[in-house]
Amino acid sequence: MNWQQLLSLKRFGDTQKRPRIAQDETRLGFDVDFDRIIFSSAFRSLQDKTQVIPLSETDFVHTRLTHSLEVSVVGRTLGRRVGKVLLEQHPNLKELGYTFNDFGAIVAAASVMHDIGNPPFGHSGEKAIGEYFKTGKGLQYKDQLTPKEYQDLIDFEGNANGFKILTESREGISGGLRLSYATLGAFLKYPKESLPKQPTKHIVDKKYGFFQNDKNAFLDVVEDLGMLQKSTTDISFYRHPLAYLVEAADDICYTIIDFEDGINLGLIEEEFALEYMIKLVKDTIDIKKYHSLQHKTDRVSYLRALAIGVLINEAVDIFLANEESILKGTFEKSLLDRCKYEAQINDIIKISIDKIYKSKEVIEKEVAGYRIIADLLDVFVTALNNKFDGTQSNFDKLVLNLLPKEYQVETDNLYNRIMQICSYVSRMSDSYAIRMHKKLTGNSI
Repeated sequence: MNWQQLLSLKRFGDTQKRPRIAQDETRLGFDVDFDRIIFSSAFRSLQDKTQVIPLSETDFVHTRLTHSLEVSVVGRTLGRRVGKVLLEQHPNLKELGYTFNDFGAIVAAASVMHDIGNPPFGHSGEKAIGEYFKTGKGLQYKDQLTPKEYQDLIDFEGNANGFKILTESREGISGGLRLSYATLGAFLKYPKESLPKQPTKHIVDKKYGFFQNDKNAFLDVVEDLGMLQKSTTDISFYRHPLAYLVEAADDICYTIIDFEDGINLGLIEEEFALEYMIKLVKDTIDIKKYHSLQHKTDRVSYLRALAIGVLINEAVDIFLANEESILKGTFEKSLLDRCKYEAQINDIIKISIDKIYKSKEVIEKEVAGYRIIADLLDVFVTALNNKFDGTQSNFDKLVLNLLPKEYQVETDNLYNRIMQICSYVSRMSDSYAIRMHKKLTGNSI
């Protein structure tokens, strides 16, 4: 892969390239990506979607929105620092008008939208959609779908759903949010289809990045960017290099900030947490300053800032040291999996799993989320299919009056009809999903 092609300013829906040199210096092309995401309704719904604690009764805990904004800040720093060095190593990029801010803007934009496809109720929302089609009433559709279409449903993936949201055309709107190909490429952490599902040592095979009805859009992006094909027997590519920085920004934030949430909520004892955090920041911490801070939140914030700074330095160094293998697609792990603090990071994640993600408050609300999502899917999928089959009941008609018109596009393709409903439910906020469920089950009028 080569950087000039990877930094494509062409926007999804364009018919020709856009040269960097012609861009308005007051509002750079990649900055527009960030702006469009921030003003999108899909991004706005993240303010009421779970990050760690579903429907928390405190105003401190992070939502998907605050998490995404923080990831974008870290991502911008990673991109700028990497970009500054890359421009020195590839002077032709400077001649074409690229700056280190371009790298920062691409990574920031891809980072701020990295969770835009996540359903309500956190990662349990993805599993709930998958379970409905794997073991729930949705199993009845298996024999009417291709293996890849069915795999998309039983292994519903927020990353693939995010790509759909960003690129999906609707009546009067071509190319979704019309983002640059470079930003879309950096967003694609897992540039492959759902099957074959063959886990390997390479990070790109951990999940998948697009649904079957978005295949053409995906191929358009990766081919324009010159991303390397990983397999000749299925649709699978190596990552856009900047996707590693997007992943690192997310890894840094959820590792450290979820841990911080756990401490401030009292799920993890501060003294116990300090024992683990100090291993990350031992070379940068000012012990006197730490002990001078009177409030727990201030002490935890100080440690968090130091830890993020340490991990940013690590991620930048690892990326630059492995640029050649990253461009060739042979760099198999995430950046933080190669850093010298890997053991400390894993210790922190393990504590977060035990003390936060498996806490009673989280599990109780995830269980409720499973039931809510299954019921919503069943009511809407049934109503839409009955309309197409000519077996529509009066109840089905009433239900479809609640379904926005953009999710009722007439099609004789069962997979596309089901995906319309999955897309609708996945874009709901936690609270909206609960309200809709109450209305459909007669518990609220």
